[in-house]
Amino acid sequence: MTPSPLILITNDDGYQAAGIQALARAVASFAEVYVVAPDGPRSGAAASITCTTPVSYSSLDKTLSPWREMKGGFYASSGTPVDCVKLALEQIVPRKPDLILSGINHGDNASVSVHYSGTMGAVYEGCMKEIPSIGVSLYLQRGQRYEDNPVSDDTLTAIAALCRRVLEQGLPQDVCLNINLPVAHKFRGWQVCRQARGQWSAEWVTATHPFGQRAFWLTGQFTDLEPEANDTDFAALRAGYCSIVPVTVDTTAHAAIRTIQNLIS
Repeated sequence: MTPSPLILITNDDGYQAAGIQALARAVASFAEVYVVAPDGPRSGAAASITCTTPVSYSSLDKTLSPWREMKGGFYASSGTPVDCVKLALEQIVPRKPDLILSGINHGDNASVSVHYSGTMGAVYEGCMKEIPSIGVSLYLQRGQRYEDNPVSDDTLTAIAALCRRVLEQGLPQDVCLNINLPVAHKFRGWQVCRQARGQWSAEWVTATHPFGQRAFWLTGQFTDLEPEANDTDFAALRAGYCSIVPVTVDTTAHAAIRTIQNLIS
């Protein structure tokens, strides 16, 4: 008898986040699911790893809702999302996962935010381990909460169907997927697109420091630098579609190799 596919799920919002629970429920009917997630928020962790202090993990009570019906395991780690993937692969899961999912992040990871994202850091790690890997994020406006704007049931069904196809067909070598979802009551469809050119500015506000030192909170205003483009992730989100950007762990600017060669000739 062929075993169920094994799916490893992590995030950067912590194991208690509503988004990771929704993602696990979406695929639990056809897969053995292992959740290995941070024990608290790790937003902005990108692909960071913990190398100056030990990293621990603990098994959590899977009998608690919403994990009760899940085949697999449920763990929390003191590390980053990438630490969670590394720990899971070497210390927790019984075999190499067939798929790694990260999310559903409470906030988008479109455009250049992909570089800061702990959600996508875990996806890159899975891809580097030659495991098909997908990140899923929800495009919330400032002040919106996932709990008040949950991903619709038919969108979760579409995500599960996509996961099934990836399990069957795989992904190209060194390619993983960055999915961003609009806040919507109904799934409108997928749009495969490119990453928008964008930029963050006004990124610091003054914070109160207990010892009187100058301190700041990271915040920021995002600007889409090509708002008229219709083939980007933000264009898809504005139109109500779920964007899929294929991204690669190979950061070589292949198109620029000849230009740089000429520069040094």
